[in-house]
Amino acid sequence: MTISTRSGGTSGASPQHRVGQADPVTATASEVPAELVQAALRAADQLGRQVANVPLTAIATAAGISRSTLLRRLGGSRTALDGAIRAAGVDPGGQPVKARALAAAADLISEIGVGTTTLDAIAARAGCSVDSLFAIFGTRDELLAAVFERYSPIADIGDALGTDHTDLSDTVRDVYRRLAQALSRQPRVTPALLAEVLARPTSPAVRSIVRSNAPTLFAVIGDWLATEIQAGRIRDLPIPLLMHQFAAPIMIHMLLRPLATDRTMTDLPDLDRTCEIFAEAFLGAVAPEAIAVQPHRRTGRGEPSHASPEPPARPSASDEPEAGPDRRDDATTGRPPPPRSAQWPHL
Repeated sequence: MTISTRSGGTSGASPQHRVGQADPVTATASEVPAELVQAALRAADQLGRQVANVPLTAIATAAGISRSTLLRRLGGSRTALDGAIRAAGVDPGGQPVKARALAAAADLISEIGVGTTTLDAIAARAGCSVDSLFAIFGTRDELLAAVFERYSPIADIGDALGTDHTDLSDTVRDVYRRLAQALSRQPRVTPALLAEVLARPTSPAVRSIVRSNAPTLFAVIGDWLATEIQAGRIRDLPIPLLMHQFAAPIMIHMLLRPLATDRTMTDLPDLDRTCEIFAEAFLGAVAPEAIAVQPHRRTGRGEPSHASPEPPARPSASDEPEAGPDRRDDATTGRPPPPRSAQWPHL
């Protein structure tokens, strides 16, 4: 590319150009009319191509002018048009700056945490300017809220609860499995945000995330819990507390699970069994008094039973071993004395 050496060639450079962009032609990007930018984007959509691969003739047609007029208004090159398209938040290659910024922010949050993820670091990894981030998201907190919305497990939970389940225990297990899978995915955005919530629950970033996502969360989980209460399958408890009891144990476990290495927790169950255990605990805690959740004999899965388990029968006097110093097998009855484990617990 030929760089102009005319005097004053960079006097009108924008702040973005001075701090990071070497191409002086981008200084004229602001001079490109907005209707030409929109014409280029329309032509790209119509042809199904990246903007950089759209011929100038197609852009001129979309703008309702001739190719020569388009070139004249662009200063003889499409470089200024590409710069104007970038400034509008779309890469000339077709990938929006917004998508790149969200992916870059998610990777950084997963790697170094929420508190140390700065707009400068996001812009550097996304290949855009900080000014572009402000133009697209407004503030850092709003960007973080958008990242959580993109990578949070709320959609996975909604898919599970949106399925027609007739069995409460199957529904809970399905949600826990999906939630565990979502929290295990890379980048680990939700675990990092949970750590931020635990460390700084009143920070502006946390408040922005809650403000943006709490309505959806209550609509997905809260409405389902209310339906289960009305059906008599869950005790009538405050919905916020039920939501905490439903989601908090598995989410805290997934936050801490990476610490459970082979040397520290050799008996840690696999993820499927872990979900089964948490599901049994939740079902047992919120089930109505007439329903008892007992582990399945073979798989350990909790199955609801409307009959409360009977307490162990107290041994009768006839079952007690005869008093005397000799407690060996009775030759007449052939019965050994009862083992200690079979005796009544308090004896």
